[in-house]
Amino acid sequence: MEKPTLRQRTHDCNGLREEHIGEGALLMGWVAGIRDWGGALFLDLRDRYGITQVVFDASRDKELLDRVSSLRSEDVVAVTGAVSKRLKANDKIDTGAVEVLAEDLYVFSRSEVPPFPVRDETNAGTEIRLKYRYLDLRRPVMQRTLVTRGKIAHFVRNILFDESFLEIETPFMVKYTPGGARNFMVPSRLQPGMVYALAESPQIYKQLLMVGGYDRYYQLAKCFRDEDPRLDRQLEFTQIDLEMSFADDEDVMDTVERLFVRLWQNLGLSFTEATFPRLTWQEAMDRYGTDKPDMRFGLPHVILDDFARGSGIGILEDAVAQGRMVKGLVVPGRAAEFSRKILDELTATVRREEVGPAKGLIWLKVEGSGELKGPVAKLMSPEIQTALCDRLGMHDGDLLFIIADEPKITHKAMDFLRRDLAARLGLIGAGMFAPLWVVNFPMFERSEEGQWVSSHHPFTHPSPADLPLLNTPRQGEVKSLAYDLVINGNEVGGGSVRIHDPAIQAQVFTALGIGDEEAERLFGFLLEAFRYGVPPHAGFAAGLDRLVMIVTGTDSLRDVIAFPKTVSGTDAMTGAPTAPGAPQLKELGISLAPPQRSV
Repeated sequence: MEKPTLRQRTHDCNGLREEHIGEGALLMGWVAGIRDWGGALFLDLRDRYGITQVVFDASRDKELLDRVSSLRSEDVVAVTGAVSKRLKANDKIDTGAVEVLAEDLYVFSRSEVPPFPVRDETNAGTEIRLKYRYLDLRRPVMQRTLVTRGKIAHFVRNILFDESFLEIETPFMVKYTPGGARNFMVPSRLQPGMVYALAESPQIYKQLLMVGGYDRYYQLAKCFRDEDPRLDRQLEFTQIDLEMSFADDEDVMDTVERLFVRLWQNLGLSFTEATFPRLTWQEAMDRYGTDKPDMRFGLPHVILDDFARGSGIGILEDAVAQGRMVKGLVVPGRAAEFSRKILDELTATVRREEVGPAKGLIWLKVEGSGELKGPVAKLMSPEIQTALCDRLGMHDGDLLFIIADEPKITHKAMDFLRRDLAARLGLIGAGMFAPLWVVNFPMFERSEEGQWVSSHHPFTHPSPADLPLLNTPRQGEVKSLAYDLVINGNEVGGGSVRIHDPAIQAQVFTALGIGDEEAERLFGFLLEAFRYGVPPHAGFAAGLDRLVMIVTGTDSLRDVIAFPKTVSGTDAMTGAPTAPGAPQLKELGISLAPPQRSV
């Protein structure tokens, strides 16, 4: 066979079916496996679309069989032959009813023995997979994931186009403005001694587009943040970013909800709720201990401060007296599944540093009609036991957990406990997607140094009812017009109504300790733009990478990004980052001290 080209290919490796039996075919791909049955050789040919079995038979062409016997996995070949019905169908692949009886073969290139098998099941570690990422990307599971990512990007563009959004790109290299995540810096050759920041988001530019009259903007925006990578965080990531003029929070949430419902439908998926439910930030924290609760299962928290005061349980009464928070969680009807050993394990778990650390865990089982059993049950009178069961609606066979600690620790430990219990009890059904809007976030929070900082960013609009509280001792009570979309316990995205009134913006800057001169230095170009007529506007940004994680059921961003970084921020395949050479540094006007080696 002469070297074939793409235009001669008749089908991809997932394209043949029973209706093609008797036809000729020319396929191209990688050798995924070879099975020699003596006198016949079976070759699995793979491309990103699927796998087709090709048969080389000595009775048909012994010379061709001899040529094929030198092939090995990951060689790249083309094969011609006739489509035939398989004697025994393989229902594990789409082409399993047919095979190709080979007539000729062309070898494009040979492969060395790969460092790990190119198949879904691999025991190769993360480092080796990232070093040979191009081989890892050949694995069908990775290809399915990246195909899904491509579909999501395509569907999002089509849906937003239908909603009259315009795709506009914004700069990567921008002015540094503090207040968000740590930025990467890019030295300027043309402006010696000056640096650009790599944009952590298009926030300011999309607001300027609203000033420019582009009332519905979106882009799949590349964002850069110099933060420590982890399973759900990378140095560079992609946002589905949008902004709308003359819109309030309801307009944006309605638009985003339509986007996600249509996206899920296009992917052949569905949500557990026809209309996305909503919780205020305070309700989410009270009921679930987190602002991104997983709504695929129940097990809500109940605040028990009032019960604790007269419970007769000294540690609970003392906790409330010291301003701590007491929370309970009821597991209905499953108490018998929790042995003393398991309960002790749970107690040890909530005491771990990364989980709370809570000081302890109280448990009580309901046995009979309102009678509680557990280490502290004897401290409670029968009347209090009955009152507690009535209040929580507990019955025989129920199990109650209680944690009393600083509010932040109680929330965190009870959130972990709730998720741990759901996993133990099998409460999360496969293929479930439970959405939730969390609204009314606090406008400000305290930094580690005790200063007020923005919970989102300084252009988020305060709740109009709370405007009188700005720059008063009650400033911490101010709520914002911000909203997050949560799916299956993951924050998929968030947004807010933006401030378009210069007077309100000045109040917020003052509340954050940003004076007029500093505001002008940092954001002068935006403030000036707002002097020339700015529409009210609001927006939203969703993490595309995290969205793909949720849809594909993976637990790491590294599995949904083609070329990710390691936990140390390096590219194991290319070796980036690398030390700059002296000519580069000289051209940029940079002088670097040599790195100090530790002894």
